[in-house]
Amino acid sequence: MRNDIENIIFSRFVNQLIPFEFISIKELYKRCNESAYDLSNPHRIKFNALIIVTEGEGIHTLDFKEEILSPGVILPLTKDQVHAFDKDLTVKGYVISFEESFITENISEKNLFHFLHMYHTPSILIGKENMATLNPFLQLLENLHTDSNVIMKSEIINSVFMALLFQIKRFSIYQHKTFESQRFKDFIQFKQMITEFYHESHNAKDYAQKLSVSYKYLNDICKQIGNKTAKAFLDSWLLLEAKRNISENKYTSQEIAYKMGFKEPSNFIRFFKKFTNLTPNQFQQELKKSTSG
Repeated sequence: MRNDIENIIFSRFVNQLIPFEFISIKELYKRCNESAYDLSNPHRIKFNALIIVTEGEGIHTLDFKEEILSPGVILPLTKDQVHAFDKDLTVKGYVISFEESFITENISEKNLFHFLHMYHTPSILIGKENMATLNPFLQLLENLHTDSNVIMKSEIINSVFMALLFQIKRFSIYQHKTFESQRFKDFIQFKQMITEFYHESHNAKDYAQKLSVSYKYLNDICKQIGNKTAKAFLDSWLLLEAKRNISENKYTSQEIAYKMGFKEPSNFIRFFKKFTNLTPNQFQQELKKSTSG
């Protein structure tokens, strides 16, 4: 089995005028089998997606953690995550794939808040009994996706998809905390800034300065929303990104260290070992064992 991670761009399997696709999980497996692509190989997506499970049970690996799939489970997948499907098709449902800008470019502040709130939740459970309520939205998205009439198609799909997300949020069994919108917006902006500037700074105080807020405020919103201090949140993101880079099997530890903004490879190794008790090379060997087993 291959051990390297492929970066999957939206157009890898999709040829759509609109950067949005609606497909059944069964059809996705069929398409990938015909292209000789193994969905169980970990791959890094360069777009957003939503997995909706309607029947069956299975496992989905998401950023090195296993998520249990069952009816009523919904997984929001974001750009740059590393994930893998089960080798065998054991569940039914849908995969909705889209470029994030397709949703966020023309959206109200209130709807953007709801969208970001959902897309910063690892998994959502709405309960099997609520799945039937989603069917009209799913059917409409499927029809729109195959509709040859392109007039207002993008706008209608956008609206229906947002309505689907509202229903999912409404039926969440685990009621998510609601946060004051400005604080949540600042927290999301902090996360986005990390992805943009992590190779320049690993100091949370620098990000507070970039956001034009006090370090105390940044620390407070991270503890409230992310359950971690600003420094711990930044470190956890750096660790995850390091794992993703290692899993791609394309770079040496030294290359990853410099790519991620560590001045010395020894600092990177020390940082990685502090949180995992493994060196980057040892972590890579563990990954190889798990993917070849």
